[in-house]
Amino acid sequence: MSDSIWKEILANPSEASESLKQVKQMALTSQSPAVVSFGTSGWRGELGTEFSIRSVKVVAQAIVKMYQEADAELIEHLGANFTDLQSKGLLLGHDNRMMGPEFAKAIASVFIAEGVKVYYGGEASTPEFSAGIEVLGTAACINITPSHNPADYSGLKFNPIDGGPAGSEITSKITSLSNDLMGDSIDLSFPESPDWEEVKILEAYQTFLKNRGTLNLTKILNFVKQDNFALVCDCVHGSTRGRAEYLLAGISDLTTLRTSDDFLFGGIAPEPSSKNMAGIKKVLAEKSQALKLGVIFDPDGDRIRYFDGKIEIDMNRFGAMAFHFMVVHKKIKGVVAKSVATSNFVNAIAKGLGVKISETPVGFKNFRPLLTQGCSPMALIAFEESDGISGYNNTIEKDAQFGLLLALEMMATTGKSLGEYLQDLQAEYGYFYPERSGFTVDKSLVGQPLSSKVMSIADRVAVGSQVEVGSTSKTVLEIVTVDGVKVIFEDESWLLIRPSGTEPKVRIYAECRIESEKEDMFKAAQALFA
Repeated sequence: MSDSIWKEILANPSEASESLKQVKQMALTSQSPAVVSFGTSGWRGELGTEFSIRSVKVVAQAIVKMYQEADAELIEHLGANFTDLQSKGLLLGHDNRMMGPEFAKAIASVFIAEGVKVYYGGEASTPEFSAGIEVLGTAACINITPSHNPADYSGLKFNPIDGGPAGSEITSKITSLSNDLMGDSIDLSFPESPDWEEVKILEAYQTFLKNRGTLNLTKILNFVKQDNFALVCDCVHGSTRGRAEYLLAGISDLTTLRTSDDFLFGGIAPEPSSKNMAGIKKVLAEKSQALKLGVIFDPDGDRIRYFDGKIEIDMNRFGAMAFHFMVVHKKIKGVVAKSVATSNFVNAIAKGLGVKISETPVGFKNFRPLLTQGCSPMALIAFEESDGISGYNNTIEKDAQFGLLLALEMMATTGKSLGEYLQDLQAEYGYFYPERSGFTVDKSLVGQPLSSKVMSIADRVAVGSQVEVGSTSKTVLEIVTVDGVKVIFEDESWLLIRPSGTEPKVRIYAECRIESEKEDMFKAAQALFA
């Protein structure tokens, strides 16, 4: 039934109200067990079947049990033991997708029954939960969100005491305990008014920014009050609504788009894609100000993309620009961190500035060692090609709100649009053209077989060998195997082949120095896999 009902809903989102009621009833009453699997950023499942009151209560029980049974090594990763969890408490909330409050109440009932203090943040963005842990002094947080997944999903993110995404040491334990407990009998009831304490989480986030001091908030606020600046924020019916108004109080010209409740996101994929920026581009085209900025968020506020009225700027480029700004204009010392699938534009800038670069596997949690308080060196900027960013002395989580504020400080300091700043850097450090693609493989390869087949490429392609890319032959300069196989050529172009861990798919990332080479690079990657 679930397959057909969600197909019907997604095919006709404007006529889905009755079907959504059925999904809600399924989520409230289903006794069907679910298989829990935490990926790079939490656990996600189909709303109404996999993600139900029953399954979230089981995961909540698993988290409690994890703390109760944690050994010294796991306690070190969590930063707290069970007694700490009880006394310091849990910060809990959700994005504004369907049934967020109900899931929060169900989860709260499990923790409260075990003597854990629960602070309820209500609707909030992912970075606000991360910052809220520190400001409120809690031991952990749970955020009910599937991030940018389609409308038929819900999800759950768990962050330990440092506010960052839980590492595999933690998520593997939650996964194991959840699936062990999934066969138990579960009481689906939960109180309508839990004994939790409601907190102002956006206020806590603002306090966090002031305490950390990375951003010059005074300069930003003075800049946005000028008559020659206009800002457009597209919230895509997500939890970033109201954030720009609060954080930029007194702004002279602010337009916000898609701020209403819409559990189906108007039938679109709720992500900060180029396709979804049409509304921003239309509004900014009608603005006469000299300096303009448009940003689009994903529903939980951990991804962002930019448009300056003329040029669209994704994170491959903005992250590099932000790094340059931190070194040259803010004079902060540190390193730059990027995922292996992210553009080498920042590599060129880092080389020119004499700054070390750290390249990690895909997944923001891999930046933790470079963003944790007290670490040395600390990342000035940590970013990944999928539009996630954080930075020096900020949250270990992706933080799109930090990304917006940093862009504004860049404009305030340089007096230039983001596009002008980008063009200056490209003139100095060169042009890079990143793109991603992929292809489907036989289902029998999912998991270790696919991973092994991808990694075998590193055994067949040696440094100094030639790879045919279109009509040219490229010399291999370096092979990187931190996450899949990345083949870097002497002309600084590269391709990365990564296996999906859960789907019969191979991900391909490529970057050219000549834009017309993109399709040839993808074909070359497929040939290497074959």
